[in-house]
Amino acid sequence: MSENVRQLAREARRAMRQGPAAIVRRQRIHLAEMVAHARAHSPYYRELYRDLPDNVDDPALLPVTDKKKLMGRFDDWVTDRQVTLERVQAFVADPGLVGERFEGKYLVATTTGTTGVRGIFLLDERSMAVETSLASRSSADVGVGDVIRTLARAGRTAVMSAPGGHFLSAASTARFRKDSPRLGGRMRAFSIHQPLPELTAELTQYNPAILVGFLSMLTQLAGEQEAGRLRIHPVLIIGGGETSTAADLDRLATAFRAKVRVAYAATECSFLSLGCRHGWYHVNSDWAVVEPVDADYRPVPPGELSHTVLVSNLANRVQPILRYDLGDRVLLRPDPCPCGNPLPAIQVQGRAADMLTFPTGRGEHVGISPMTFGTLLDRAPGIEQFQIVQTAPTTLRVRLRVEAGADAGRVWQAVRDEIAHLLTEHKAGDVAIERAEEPPQQSPGGKFRRIIPLA
Repeated sequence: MSENVRQLAREARRAMRQGPAAIVRRQRIHLAEMVAHARAHSPYYRELYRDLPDNVDDPALLPVTDKKKLMGRFDDWVTDRQVTLERVQAFVADPGLVGERFEGKYLVATTTGTTGVRGIFLLDERSMAVETSLASRSSADVGVGDVIRTLARAGRTAVMSAPGGHFLSAASTARFRKDSPRLGGRMRAFSIHQPLPELTAELTQYNPAILVGFLSMLTQLAGEQEAGRLRIHPVLIIGGGETSTAADLDRLATAFRAKVRVAYAATECSFLSLGCRHGWYHVNSDWAVVEPVDADYRPVPPGELSHTVLVSNLANRVQPILRYDLGDRVLLRPDPCPCGNPLPAIQVQGRAADMLTFPTGRGEHVGISPMTFGTLLDRAPGIEQFQIVQTAPTTLRVRLRVEAGADAGRVWQAVRDEIAHLLTEHKAGDVAIERAEEPPQQSPGGKFRRIIPLA
């Protein structure tokens, strides 16, 4: 990387030692730099910020953005004038390019569209260098014994991801393996699409030292470990993508007898925060801004649950993300966290992706990750938007909005067949798949959930 990761890591650790005031100073410097860069190189931001003061280091002065606005102005949003939406879309249409650098510069990651709009995001070298440097903050309590145990398994790392798409977990894993062949050779991706018995057998044989994945999948694997069907002995569990609780962390730590690290982040800002043992997420606020706000985008006080949260990524220059409505409800801790971390701490309500659970017909139950359904139907042609609602233990109601010109009957048949095949693979019982008359619905808060488990 052109960016000096070691220097960034030293600066990150120095800020932690200097305390909250130093962290706030660094945040203001980084914010002012990012706003100036966006104005100079992005036609969209030049227009949006035309009435602002010359120097802006207060996020409250910035207009609010969101995925729909930015994707709608993609070519004007990006700061690299050689990048166009048409060219990036052609790139992500090829699954063989997952992890490759677009234009020889950028990692490309897509979102599944939980807010109703699919996002395409480019990560530059600076953003990836900052993420790597901030990882040093989470390794402070890794002891010599942990290192020895990891080396005893040759540092093998198992990453649970959705293959076939440019999702961040898959793309970053592939990128790491290409950039670092020696270390990357110790990392293996496992598909979340395969039936649980097969996955359990493969993981047991691999016996990773480090296990990485979405919290819902890790929780499911913890159940397999507790039942004795999975037999692995990881040193470290790393979870992300979904909201965790202290009970979740305790269960993972107990089931695997391992240290557990979790993060609250998004493709838009992959280094947003890291979890602590007390169940709080500490925001890397020297490189990211988190603003809990009400429905009118006014700040809510610490200790009060927000309507949504605005996020600013202060590292990624190719696609500036500033005061971006992430759509989640968060609560900012009003007092210092007992873990001693000086970074601001939040709890999150709204990104928990509950498992869809079905009876197997043998008195047992099987859980399937929402991401499995999402990545399956994202590949199906003719779908503009979908929503799966579990209305009973063995009933799924599918809401569809088909693309203009597509044959609605054929699209529905393809969707039904894909879901039925997936359920059969996972040995779910006799599940009814209903076609809804109504289109996909938004929640009262305006957020769109593609998968809605049984209440």
